[in-house]
Amino acid sequence: MIKVILKKGREESLRRFHPWVFSGAIAQINGSPAEGDVVGVYASDGSFLATGHYQIGSIAVRVLSFDAPALSPDFWKVMISRALEVRKACGLASSATTSCYRLVHGEGDNLPGLIIDYYDGVCVMQAHSVGMFRAKKQICEALVEVYGDSLRAVYDKSSGTAPFKAGLDLVDGYLYKKEGFNDDEQVVLENGHKFMVNWTEGQKTGFFLDQRENRALVGRYAAGRNVLNLFCYTGGFSIYALGAGAVHVDSVDSSQRAMDMVDRNVAVNGFDSSRHTSYCTDAIDFLKAAPEDKYDLMIVDPPAFAKHRGALQNALRAYQRLNAAAIAKVAPGGLVFTFSCSQVVDKEAFALAVFSAAAQVGRSVRILDRLNQPADHSVNIYHPEGEYLKGLLLYVE
Repeated sequence: MIKVILKKGREESLRRFHPWVFSGAIAQINGSPAEGDVVGVYASDGSFLATGHYQIGSIAVRVLSFDAPALSPDFWKVMISRALEVRKACGLASSATTSCYRLVHGEGDNLPGLIIDYYDGVCVMQAHSVGMFRAKKQICEALVEVYGDSLRAVYDKSSGTAPFKAGLDLVDGYLYKKEGFNDDEQVVLENGHKFMVNWTEGQKTGFFLDQRENRALVGRYAAGRNVLNLFCYTGGFSIYALGAGAVHVDSVDSSQRAMDMVDRNVAVNGFDSSRHTSYCTDAIDFLKAAPEDKYDLMIVDPPAFAKHRGALQNALRAYQRLNAAAIAKVAPGGLVFTFSCSQVVDKEAFALAVFSAAAQVGRSVRILDRLNQPADHSVNIYHPEGEYLKGLLLYVE
């Protein structure tokens, strides 16, 4: 195996089980690894530290194992099985009311660069590294072994996530199909609510599973309220609000395809369409034009405003402007559920942006709850960077 030798004193993060090796920590590489190769990482004194996928960039190795200098033949099956056991412990993998969950969450499941979402017998995977992309067939075989006959399909949707490299066939498609399976979408259950999920055409893997618990929290507060769901995608928050007895829900997103799916989700749950209105338009423009005091519950869940450190300050200003508009427009005694999914924006920075928004508007605002990602989007305690979703529930007088 190719050996990556670290500079003296640069092994401490690995001894604390952090799963990344940065390029600046490397003294030498014995061999000529191709991107995605499995390599061994060693301290300057020659002691073994970890095994992982080599890649070109600031993160040079993503660690797969701290135990042995080579991956075992059943490595993928063992790791997928462990991930499934965690979901069973969370009550997700055997729930009668929820048939979708995140099976593998990158570093949170000690498989950095890999995402797998489960939709009632269909696994949708996304490789975020060349190493995981090159291992996709082995990962698929492990999924078939672990799930057995209950697995109906494995779909690879890595074309938008795997780094582009010459020679990689970055074309989405099925890695496995059970005989007779011919669907690209299906209805799944989440806390008893029905959602249409299309993994071939939808964003990410087809649905935003990371907001499951926060959607349930909206349901606790929505009865009797007029609700505005901004950046609604396929209407997850809207369905929970309608199911909880909201008077009326307005859903807003700039994607017509998403809005069509919202309407389908309203219908498949049997809700009266007169209680819901879809608006295909820019969410920020809609909010600015909205009458004051019309809505007494708002969900503000924008896409990531910052995908790298260089965009951080612009993102914080954008969060401040967006939240100022929401706080200004919500009715007295109203609630604002506001979120950031930008990994480079930490909880403190996001809270400060919302504080600045409230101060700018000049209304009295209380924080009722601090919100985060659910258990199936687990955070490796040695990799706190995995805690990407943060939110606040605000009460505005």
